[in-house]
Amino acid sequence: MGSLTSPYGVKGWLKVYSHTSPMEGILEYDRWTVDKDGVERVYEVLQGRRQGKGLVVQLAGVASREAAEALGGATIKLATDELPRLSAGEYYWYQLEGLKVTTIDGVELGRVDHLLETGANDVLVVKGGPDGKERLLPFLPDEVIERIDLETGEMRVDWDPEF
Repeated sequence: MGSLTSPYGVKGWLKVYSHTSPMEGILEYDRWTVDKDGVERVYEVLQGRRQGKGLVVQLAGVASREAAEALGGATIKLATDELPRLSAGEYYWYQLEGLKVTTIDGVELGRVDHLLETGANDVLVVKGGPDGKERLLPFLPDEVIERIDLETGEMRVDWDPEF
């Protein structure tokens, strides 16, 4: 959902990098699971607001600059049951990451490593195929994306494996 980047001020506030759209969407959640170096802890969000071009937040139990510094670089996670339900054919990025990608002709391209937001459409970064290529596939349902099966962990695409 985002990350805590650095302290803001001296009273424990933190700068937030949000992966949500709009970016303020992350502030709608009352509790965040914060992962710092593989150690997870749940924090209550006391306050949050837009500050300049970004966001800042105050978490319960983080009352000093030093405490905020200790959380710099941590990842913000949410329980999946807290996320809004999506309509049919809509997916969260985390659901697509790791899916095996094959063409409609059965050629394996690799797995979805991560996604990029470009403005026009999201882009799948596919890595780890037999040919070792990294591919950038536009996430365009019914044009490029033929089928997504979350249960089997597979995605079928209409894509030339030479690209």
